[in-house]
Amino acid sequence: MSTATATTPESRRARLVTDGLKPSNVLIVECLALGAAQDSPWTGLAWALLGLLFSAVIPMAYIKRSMRKGLVSDQHVGNRASRMTVLPVIMGSVAVCLVAMYAGGAPQQMKALVLSMMATLIVILPITAFWKISLHTAVSTGAIAVIAIGVTWWAVLALPLVGLIGWSRVEIKDHTLGQVIAGAVVGGAVAGLAFALMAS
Repeated sequence: MSTATATTPESRRARLVTDGLKPSNVLIVECLALGAAQDSPWTGLAWALLGLLFSAVIPMAYIKRSMRKGLVSDQHVGNRASRMTVLPVIMGSVAVCLVAMYAGGAPQQMKALVLSMMATLIVILPITAFWKISLHTAVSTGAIAVIAIGVTWWAVLALPLVGLIGWSRVEIKDHTLGQVIAGAVVGGAVAGLAFALMAS
């Protein structure tokens, strides 16, 4: 749980940014943008919805269930030890999605998208074992990189949002400046490289 409470205008604004631009919401934009950009947009969007089911809906449902059972303190899983339990579950869900996409003949870019998610999680997990790297900034830069490569390079204009997200995470004391910068670098580099290699 965050060590800061929303008692000042700044912290309240930071909480709104943190909640509004949380990873699951960013993934919605990423998946739908890439799905709509496929040769058959409706087919692409159908695969995008499958991707969202396994990368956002199921993980968030698991986190909410864990919160009700007292295993997780908040929707952002602020406790690092709790993340070591939640991340493998998310990885398992994404792995199932990947198998379904390959079995169902999903467009290559959609498979590459899910592979980029898995690659990011594989890198993030061992780091999280000793340091709470920011998932918020990792997912946001990863999404921008994927959309820039797979849809339009104009997506890089959204990079200031990563700074805004990072500010919010530091402001509410869920992360240090170093953790949000590291998340941004790791997320953009890993997701972007994985997507670029697998999408062609």
